[in-house]
Amino acid sequence: MKHDTITKATQTVSGTVHTNRHHDSAEKHVTGGAEYCDDIGEPRGTLHAYLGVSSVAHGLIKSMDLSAVLAAPGVAGVLTAEDIPGVNDISPTGLKDEPVFPKEKTEFHGQPLFAVVAESRNAARRAAELAEIDYEVLPHALDPLEAQEAGHPFVTAPLKLERGEIEQGFSGADHRIKGQIKIGGQDHMYLEGQIAFAIPGEDDDVVVHCSTQHPSEAQHMVAHVLGVPSNAVTVNVRRMGGGFGGKESQMNLFAAVAAVAAKKWNCPVKIRPDRDQDMTATGKRHDFVVDYDVAFDECGHIQAVDGIFSARCGYSADLSGPVTDRALFHADNAYFYPNVRLRSQPMKTNTVSNTAFRGFGGPQGVVAAERMIEEIAYALGKDPLEVRKANFYGSAEDGRTLTPYHQEVEDNILPRLISELEETAEYQARRKAILTFNKTSTVIKKGIALTPVKFGISFTATWYNQAGALIHIYNDGSIHLNHGGTEMGQGLNTKVAQVVADALQVDFERIKITKTTTEKVPNTSATAASSGTDLNGMAALDAAEQLKARLTDFAAEHWSVEPETVIFRNNMVQVGQEVVSFSDLVRKAYMARVHLSAAGFYKTPKIHWDRSAGKGRPFFYYAYGASCSEVSVDTLTGEYRVERTDILHDVGKSLNPVLDKGQVEGAFIQGMGWLTTEELWWDKAGRLRTHAPSTYKIPLASDRPRVFNVSLADWSENRELTIKRSKAVGEPPFMLGVSVFEALSMAVASVADYRECPRLDAPATPERVLLAVERLKAGG
Repeated sequence: MKHDTITKATQTVSGTVHTNRHHDSAEKHVTGGAEYCDDIGEPRGTLHAYLGVSSVAHGLIKSMDLSAVLAAPGVAGVLTAEDIPGVNDISPTGLKDEPVFPKEKTEFHGQPLFAVVAESRNAARRAAELAEIDYEVLPHALDPLEAQEAGHPFVTAPLKLERGEIEQGFSGADHRIKGQIKIGGQDHMYLEGQIAFAIPGEDDDVVVHCSTQHPSEAQHMVAHVLGVPSNAVTVNVRRMGGGFGGKESQMNLFAAVAAVAAKKWNCPVKIRPDRDQDMTATGKRHDFVVDYDVAFDECGHIQAVDGIFSARCGYSADLSGPVTDRALFHADNAYFYPNVRLRSQPMKTNTVSNTAFRGFGGPQGVVAAERMIEEIAYALGKDPLEVRKANFYGSAEDGRTLTPYHQEVEDNILPRLISELEETAEYQARRKAILTFNKTSTVIKKGIALTPVKFGISFTATWYNQAGALIHIYNDGSIHLNHGGTEMGQGLNTKVAQVVADALQVDFERIKITKTTTEKVPNTSATAASSGTDLNGMAALDAAEQLKARLTDFAAEHWSVEPETVIFRNNMVQVGQEVVSFSDLVRKAYMARVHLSAAGFYKTPKIHWDRSAGKGRPFFYYAYGASCSEVSVDTLTGEYRVERTDILHDVGKSLNPVLDKGQVEGAFIQGMGWLTTEELWWDKAGRLRTHAPSTYKIPLASDRPRVFNVSLADWSENRELTIKRSKAVGEPPFMLGVSVFEALSMAVASVADYRECPRLDAPATPERVLLAVERLKAGG
C-alpha cells in the first residue's frame, strides 16, 4: 500500500476529533442499561444508612435520646459524632467548620445529627424519625441581609477587586444610578441523587462507590474521618446521573457516613437519601444581594462601577470563598469598566451550606452586569443592545482590555459574534415590530433581548489546574483508557476517547472507557469549572503520544527505517515501504518487551493569581456566546412564555459538535429555569419548603422556546494551545438564559413606555412579573 493511499483512508477512522459522535453511553441511558451506583449488586449482609436531622434552624443540643431508634425493627445501630474514629470534619477547604455530625449545636434546619444503620433503607428511614432531641433554640438569620443585621460573620475572607480611580470616575460622570438586585439560588435537581456504597476490606482498606465529581476529595475526606492514610481508601465512579457542581463537595458527607458504618459493622453499607432529604441536607447555588452604583455619560459609556456582592453562604464555608470570588470575576461580563471597585460579602446564615453550581458564582456576576446595562438603557431611552456594544472590551490600542482583576482580554470575538447573531436572529426588525405591537396590545406585552457572555476558563484555585491519565495497550491491540475526570452525562469520556483514537489513528470502538478510580490516577481535580475536557483530554493526549513514540521507535529499529517514515493511519502503520496493522505492530512490540502503558499528565500554563492583591491571570482563556430571546407576557396574570431563542456560541474548534450543541441547549434551559421558575423558599422557622419536585419548579418541555435555534461559531479557534484548539462548553452557555430575563424586563417596562427600569428580582416568577407590572402602572 502506498503512503498516499493510507493518507486518503484516514477519513474512514471512526470517532476521531472534530466529528459528531453520540455519547458513548447514549443507548444505555435510554434503554436503562447504564449502571449507576444504586445498580451495583449488593453483597449478602448489606446494611443501609439514613440520616437523622435537626428540626430547628439554630439551637444548642441539650440532649439526644436515641433509645427508641435503636429499639426499632431491623436497626443494627446508630452513628453519632462519638463514633467518628478520625477527625469529625469534612470541610473541603480545611477550615474545620463542617462536622460530619455536630456535638453541641445545630446550625440549620435539616442538618444531619446522626445516622441510623439498619437491614433496609425503609427501616432506617422510619427509625430516624423516632429520635427525641431537646434543643435550646437560638436566634437565626436566613438571608444575607438578615445576617448582616444580626452581625453574623463572613464564612471566609472577602475579596476586593479594584482598578482605576473610582471616586474620580463618579465625580466626572454625567449620570449616576444606585440600585439593588436580589438573585435567587437554585437546586441542582440532578436525576440521580446523592448516594454512596462502601465495602470494607482488610486492615484499614475500604472501597467506596459514590456519585461524586471529585473522587480524590472524597478519598481524602473518608480517610480523614476514618483516621487512615489516603492509600487505604479507593473511590470509584463509573458515571453520575447529573452533578452540576452539587456533587463536587457535598458527596463528602455520604461517603464518610457509608465508610464509617462499613468499617464499624464490617459489612457493606449503602446510604441514599430520598429527594426531600437530599434537597434539605445539601447545598445549592448561592443567593446574592447585589448593591450597585454605576456612572455613565450621555452616550451610555460606563465611567465607574462600585458593587457589593452579598451572598447567602450557609452555616459553613464549603466553596463559598471561590464562588463569591468568581462572582466578582464575572461582574464585568463582556464590558470594560474604566474605574471599578467590587467587593464580596460571603455571609454566614442559618441555612444549608451552599456550594458549587454550574457557573460557580459567575452567573450571578453576569446578571448584575446586565442589570447595570439595563439601567443605563432605560435612563437614556436607548436600546440595551446599543449600550452593550458601546461598552464591550476593545483593543490594546484603545486601552479597553484590562479586567477588574488586571487580566488582559486578548481574544475578544464578541463584536463578530454579536453582529452575526443580530443578523441571523433578525433582531432589529423584530424589536421594531415588538415596539409597534406593544403600542396597541393592552394585555399581552412582548419583549426581546440580545445578551452576550464572556466566561473565564480555569480553576481560580491554581493548583486544581492539573490532570492525569492512564492508557494501557494490550497485546491484542485493544486499548484501556482511564483519566481523572468524571462522567456525569456531559460526554467527557467520549471526547477524551476521541482524542486518543485520533492520536493513535485507531477506531473509537477499539478503546475501552473505564470507571474513574483513585487506584489508577491519583490526586485528581474535581470535574468542574468547565475544565474536564481541557485538562483530562490533554493528559490523555500526553499518554497516547508517549505510547505512539515508543511504538514508532520500536518500528523504526525493527524495520531499520528512519522514525519519520513511521506513519499511523486508519488502524494501520506504514513503516517505510511496508504496512502493518496496528494490532500486529502492538503484538510485535510486546514480544520485544516494549512498555505498552503510559501515565499522562497536564498542567495549565500561563495562569497565576494573587488573591491578596486582587491581581493576576486566573483564566487561561475566555469562551464567548450570545443569545437572543423573545417573550410574551400576560400583564393581567404575570404569566409568560418564551416565543423564540437564537443562540450563537463559541466552543473554539469543537471536538464533537453534536455533544457541544447539546451542552449549549441544556445549559440555556437550566439557566432560563434559574432566572424564571426555580424559586427556593424558606419559612420563618428556617424550613426549606421547596424541597421536592412538587414544590420546586424546574423547566418542563413545554417551557422551552417555541422556536429554538442553536448554532456553534464554527469559525472560532482557540488562540491558546488547548486540546485540539477547542474551548470549554460546560458552564459558559448557562448564562445565555439571561436573555430571557432581560426580555421579560423589556415587556414589563413597556407598560410605562420604557421610561423606567423594572428592576425585576430573580427568579422572575409570574408573581414577581405581575407585581412589577402593577408597580410601574402605579407610577413606580
